Amino acid sequence: MKGHPGHLAVDDTRQERATARRMVPALAAALAGELVRRADEERHLMQQARVDPTSPCRGALHKCREANAEALRTIVRRHGWPTADLVGAPASTAALMILLHAGDLDFQLRCRDLIAQAAADGRCPALHHAYIADHCAVEEGRPQFYGTRVDPLTLRPYPIRRPQTLDERRRDVGLGPLDEQMRTLCEGG
Repeated sequence: MKGHPGHLAVDDTRQERATARRMVPALAAALAGELVRRADEERHLMQQARVDPTSPCRGALHKCREANAEALRTIVRRHGWPTADLVGAPASTAALMILLHAGDLDFQLRCRDLIAQAAADGRCPALHHAYIADHCAVEEGRPQFYGTRVDPLTLRPYPIRRPQTLDERRRDVGLGPLDEQMRTLCEGG
């Protein structure tokens, strides 16, 4: 697997973890600031595009997302996944938001695996893994596991794997029951 473009080799992942543990606080703070700034800029452009869905607004949002994804790729390549213990919870959440809008499924899949390991190690919230795992499953045409993805046309969750135990899995990662999420969504909250 080493040297195969688009995949992180096992040795690369170990090296990223070691690099992340050695990161100086000033670098971690700079990365945190950059991630939050980028996520805030995207959020602002998304709000503008909702109010004014013209081509220029949508184009600016698309360019922002591409630039954010490239910046996140660089961060992950150099330092590993920006975990909450490394860059703080707000910046780690900002990185997740950037990743979810990256538009590069291969990159999202690689990061999903890094996030899964970080969540298992207690270095980032399990909720982060739930969101990216569901995102990747839906993008691959597979049932999601936590029910976090909702079809915007039907306002119903995309297919869910083993729905009979869904709320238990959701509780395990800090999510409320799906019916509460759907009620909040339908109420516009």
